[in-house]
Amino acid sequence: MALPDKPVAFIGLGVMGYPMAINLRKGLDKSYTLLICDVVPEALTRFQKESEGQGPVEVIQNGFEAVQKADMVITMLPSSAAVKSVYLDPETGILAGAEKALQEGRKGDKGKIIMECGTIETATILEVAKATEASKASANLTFVDAPVSGGPMGAQDATLTFMVGTNNKDGFPTVKSYLAHMGKEDAVFLCGDVGAGTAFKVINNYLSAITSLAASEALNIGAKMNLDLSLLTDVINVSGGQCWVTSKSNPVPGIQANVPSSRGYEGGFRIELCAKVLKMGSELAEMVGARTVLDKPTLEAFAEAQGDERYKGKDARVVYKWLNESERK
Repeated sequence: MALPDKPVAFIGLGVMGYPMAINLRKGLDKSYTLLICDVVPEALTRFQKESEGQGPVEVIQNGFEAVQKADMVITMLPSSAAVKSVYLDPETGILAGAEKALQEGRKGDKGKIIMECGTIETATILEVAKATEASKASANLTFVDAPVSGGPMGAQDATLTFMVGTNNKDGFPTVKSYLAHMGKEDAVFLCGDVGAGTAFKVINNYLSAITSLAASEALNIGAKMNLDLSLLTDVINVSGGQCWVTSKSNPVPGIQANVPSSRGYEGGFRIELCAKVLKMGSELAEMVGARTVLDKPTLEAFAEAQGDERYKGKDARVVYKWLNESERK
């Protein structure tokens, strides 16, 4: 198997992964070859066309091939099932590929970093970490969880925040050097051992989901009073109620340009995903014995909103529209 020059692999060209990989290709020197992999052929074709002239891009088939060719493998996967398949499959998985590379003494068979950037259940991240430690290639592998915050807009603008968990702290500068192409360099945080990055992200999303509903409720009260919602937003944003939702992704259409609410609540963090990560936070709280009050009623609100075809599949801030168009119970 011929190895490309200075290969870096990226697996998962979805809503977040695609722009992340585009920015990675832009940020890397043209001496690097970016290996890309996805289950959707159209995404691969589109990526190759969009990245023309920025440096070599090569399509690969799976994680097994990725880790044989590259010492840095970044994945952005949508679910625990996908993570287990890409990392643990005995035929096509990353760990199997790493063991094969070590067995054959391939170039770069030491110091490989394999990194998952999606928001995945903590139990799955720890399962992959345990499997990595048990792998025959464990001495040559560092597994990293590095979930992101910033949504599709942050992925497109390369302004993401990364929360990194790794047992190999010496490898963090290398990890950061790659992540900085996809986010803000001063917003790549070493949070602790493997699993800590995911915990940081889940807790952040827990708060973000609840504030999405809280901010929407507050602005809807203003709407029912026929207040100037743009002015109300300005006042909130220099007062105690200021939060990311009011200042960066206002739920009221027309208040801010180029945010999901002003695009028919399209192109953002879907309400179903928001409910999923809030549930993950609720489960984490239960696991560690932390008392919570706001998670269950917020989950109920999201469940009701996403059950209506008018709001299903929309950005999570569509809860403002749901509230505005609902009768008080």
